[in-house]
Amino acid sequence: MENETQPRITIRRSQKRGHAQRGWLDSRHTFSFAEYFDPQQMGFRSLRVINEDRVAPGGGFPTHPHSDMEILSYVVSGELEHRDSMGNGRVNRAGELQAMSAGNGIAHSEGNASKSEPVHFLQIWIVPNQRNLTPSYSEWKPGADTDDLTLLASPEGNGGVTIHQDARLYLGRLETGGELEYSTDLARGLWLQVIEGEVEVLDATLKKGDGAAIENAETFVLRASAESRFLLFDLA
Repeated sequence: MENETQPRITIRRSQKRGHAQRGWLDSRHTFSFAEYFDPQQMGFRSLRVINEDRVAPGGGFPTHPHSDMEILSYVVSGELEHRDSMGNGRVNRAGELQAMSAGNGIAHSEGNASKSEPVHFLQIWIVPNQRNLTPSYSEWKPGADTDDLTLLASPEGNGGVTIHQDARLYLGRLETGGELEYSTDLARGLWLQVIEGEVEVLDATLKKGDGAAIENAETFVLRASAESRFLLFDLA
């Protein structure tokens, strides 16, 4: 019988994701979203959505409502413009993160702030641990340092944005040949999403656009076989 306490990795390859395309949008869905439905891909723990969106110049999502969801957008390249019913109007640029707690109801729009260059970003939804919260908006911008692993979001904030869930989101950056060790509680689950480059973990190789669920792993090592950037979610 397989030892259930052994580290386990379940890979979600980039090319297996759902795909939606319209005139101004090219979107890849890690989990079921909108018209794309796969009962085997409904999220991982409290992580419900990872969409990799590319929006053409001048394009964008018109104003629409949300409730009871933590919505984060990490800008890979370009400029992402946000407007919401709380009066916020922002443009986030490459390497920045915006976070919105939809709470008991909010309306917002997201679009490409540029008329000449596309915007590429990851849209992330995390199910909150409380309903009917007061909506809020916040941002994270990178500092001068380039740590291997940087906290972007957590229940405590701690230099990143605050989210209403026992979840932590990290940005990882490794040079070719670089590595880092990560430790967590055995009961927690990790999701690794590769933005660019190539990362080796638990005898598996993940490339750009690949994701993976990691379970039963208190400590593991991430190695980069090419210059890499990735998101790491630590989930209750």
